[in-house]
Amino acid sequence: MTSQPAGGPHYSPFTVGGGLIFVSGQLPLKPGRDASLAVAPFKEQVEQTLRNLEAVLRSAGAEPSHVIKTTVYLSDIADWDELDELYGQFFGTTRPSRSVVPTGPLHFGFRIEIEAIALATKDAD
Repeated sequence: MTSQPAGGPHYSPFTVGGGLIFVSGQLPLKPGRDASLAVAPFKEQVEQTLRNLEAVLRSAGAEPSHVIKTTVYLSDIADWDELDELYGQFFGTTRPSRSVVPTGPLHFGFRIEIEAIALATKDAD
């Protein structure tokens, strides 16, 4: 199993094991600075979260088309339709398995968090 340097005090942005990449939950934070989008509109939170997911995948040597499963945590299930539209645009024809979990309040006041499992090889297509 391999992993990247810690993204926080106790976890890595991703780990690799068994031919899979396990991506930790991604939040709507702008990288390189502590820029929280907790008060941003939901659409902006989703777009940033998906950009963060893509960045972690790329650092692991993968891309969105290698994702086979996601879990999406929503603070309000009423955001489902908007999530579904933006998620569909991001993944296109890849269509990984997905679970959407309504959670109530998320950490730091965010409205979305996405974790993923992807194939670890670029030959996975």
